[in-house]
Amino acid sequence: LVSLPEIRGDLHIHTTWSDGKASLEEMVEAARERGLSYIAITDHARFSEMIGGVSPDELSRQLDEIAAVNEKLAGFRVLAGVEANILRDGSLDVPDRILKELDIVIAAIHSHFHLSRDEMTKRLIRAIENPNVDVIAHPTGRKIGERPGYEADWDEVFHRGVKARTALEVNANPITLALNADLIRRAIDIGATLAIGTDAHTIEHLGFMEYGLLTARRGWAEGKDVLNTRPVDDLLAWLKSG
Repeated sequence: LVSLPEIRGDLHIHTTWSDGKASLEEMVEAARERGLSYIAITDHARFSEMIGGVSPDELSRQLDEIAAVNEKLAGFRVLAGVEANILRDGSLDVPDRILKELDIVIAAIHSHFHLSRDEMTKRLIRAIENPNVDVIAHPTGRKIGERPGYEADWDEVFHRGVKARTALEVNANPITLALNADLIRRAIDIGATLAIGTDAHTIEHLGFMEYGLLTARRGWAEGKDVLNTRPVDDLLAWLKSG
């Protein structure tokens, strides 16, 4: 089963550019201290309904900051990304021309949790099949103690993810932990690729990786099933091939 030493990076991190509490450089330094070799900066986008996200101009300036940080670092890579909102119809709130400039795009549902099972399935599939989307974040939308998560035809979602080469996240935040172990097992049986992300909004949140790892192990995930066990060059090649 996948183990902590196999995890090379964290693909879901927020900074003070959106609703995080630590700067980009502070998150980089904390990730390096934890022995990671790369992270993806995936701040929320403020293109529609998300409060406290990056505007198009701010995202452009963040890309410049990431490039400057990468120039200074040896043996560590910062990937430029965004957490785009999946709108009610499955489209994204960030234009394709902007998504194409990024190393990684994660997409997530943050609204309209009340849709029917069929509507939610179609919504997720449209996002999965967007050629610019690499990872679907916290796929069930659950928050433990707050909301149970929405229904979807998960087997169909996983099959479409395999075909589109879009990974499904195991969100490591302890109030989320989605996908859960049962869905992880089903996803792996179908051949889906997983990505364990902390969804970190503080330096301390980087430690959530262990919760995500335990959830993945409960779903019988092996290192080969998890995107962020790959060296950064292999990861970037996978992202470009999707």
